[in-house]
Amino acid sequence: MRVSMPRVLLLLFALSVMTMMFVARCGINIDGHFHQQDGAPKVHNPQKEYYATLLQNQQIQHNNEVQALKKQLATMQGTLEFLGYDGNDDRVINTTPRQSRVDFESYFQKQLEASEVMHGVTLKTEYESVTFNSFTLNRIFLIDPGLGKRVVEKPIGYKKKDLTEVLSHALDSLNARRRASKNLYTADHFIEGMYRTEPSIGTHYELYFRDIEHPSSTTSYTKVVLMRPFGPLITALRDQIKTDKTIINLILPLSGRIETFRKFVDRFIRVCIERDRRVYLTIVYFGKHRLPEVKSLLGVVSRKYHFKNIKLVTLNEKFSRGRGLQIGAKSWDKGDVLMFLCDVDVVFSLEFLERCRVNTKPGKRVYYPVVFSLYNPKVVYSLHDAPIPSSKDQLIISKDTGFWRDFGYGMTCQYRSDFLSIRGFDEDIEGWGMEDVLLYRKYVRSTYMVVRSTDPGIFHLWHEKLCDPKLPLDQYRSCIRSKALNEASHAQLGLLAFKDEVDLHRSYKRKTNTYPP
Repeated sequence: MRVSMPRVLLLLFALSVMTMMFVARCGINIDGHFHQQDGAPKVHNPQKEYYATLLQNQQIQHNNEVQALKKQLATMQGTLEFLGYDGNDDRVINTTPRQSRVDFESYFQKQLEASEVMHGVTLKTEYESVTFNSFTLNRIFLIDPGLGKRVVEKPIGYKKKDLTEVLSHALDSLNARRRASKNLYTADHFIEGMYRTEPSIGTHYELYFRDIEHPSSTTSYTKVVLMRPFGPLITALRDQIKTDKTIINLILPLSGRIETFRKFVDRFIRVCIERDRRVYLTIVYFGKHRLPEVKSLLGVVSRKYHFKNIKLVTLNEKFSRGRGLQIGAKSWDKGDVLMFLCDVDVVFSLEFLERCRVNTKPGKRVYYPVVFSLYNPKVVYSLHDAPIPSSKDQLIISKDTGFWRDFGYGMTCQYRSDFLSIRGFDEDIEGWGMEDVLLYRKYVRSTYMVVRSTDPGIFHLWHEKLCDPKLPLDQYRSCIRSKALNEASHAQLGLLAFKDEVDLHRSYKRKTNTYPP
């Protein structure tokens, strides 16, 4: 596409002429208020009120026209920027072949036609149907509860910004043909709406207003349907990433739990020592109980596999995960390093380690994988009268075996320099939880990009969880909530609750020889 400057100037000149014509027709912005001298008697003047109302309507019309012209100017400015014009170069604008093929109006029209805004779309199954979320001015009724597990919430942040813009656009659309009328639509006329996002097309909104032409009717409405289509794909960044020299310092706080630690070391040997060999292991051990066993185990691993990248830091104090990770990070003395803050109950793959490397960048990005947390195997497999498989064979991602631990922020990959820059963990927190949430909040509130993604290469193994009643209330509730979610799925807990009825049904089927083999 080649756009010459005369054409751009002609376009801007035409817009200027339109503005001048509008000013000539509607007048400029004038003060529509009449002032009386102090002490003068106030006399009712219908003619004066008529002109005041007329001026007020003209002012509203004028403001709407100005806003419309501003939007046109913004659109034109965006188009010029897209074409490569910066206002300083009077040469011919050269565009790439791909840009010359982009016809946005045609593209958005196709997006609209492909959606279910104007007509139904044939789907293969009910799982392809995208459900609407209902909303009012101050509530959203969610089909996907999200991190907060809320079924209803007050719109905040980007959701509030989105719905406010949608409502404003709908009002502008309704009032576009009513500018000469005193009776205009406002937010007070809005009743409710709904929206849904079709992943490859855009967001579809439907809003319902009271019909101001029939204000006393309870069965007459005005409906506005809006579409926010997704634009064509653009390449935002091309980057080469090499991970062959990226060392990971795995930091593990520990207190007791030696049998679990032995299993962790076995998995570490298979993944990190025998295959990856770019992982450094830092153990921060609290207390002296069974400490000799830990030292002995690490010594055997070091000698047998000629693996020297192991450090044991000991602290003779009460266990605190946050303090352990903080000490482990500070104990590194070889410059900056990528850290993986881990737990002894976690299983990870070689692929996870690579995602840990590619999803982090010093000063720019930190990685917070969403771990798949396994349910209690005694519950999962006993309900199906199946034997409990080995720990390795339990690593299956399905709705019956576990859930995505979207409320957990303990597992993370980040560079040491970033961790120290943001001041790391709160070391005053004792016992279970909260330290990882507070660190995550620091990153969310900073300029770092927080990469939060489900990761099929990292699992949290089920283990019995004990919640200390001496914990502060917020920590104790978080612990109990985590304990309840870790045990089994909603359906499985329901089967346990109605176990007597299920057993009675099985007994009946066996007696009548109709129970399936």
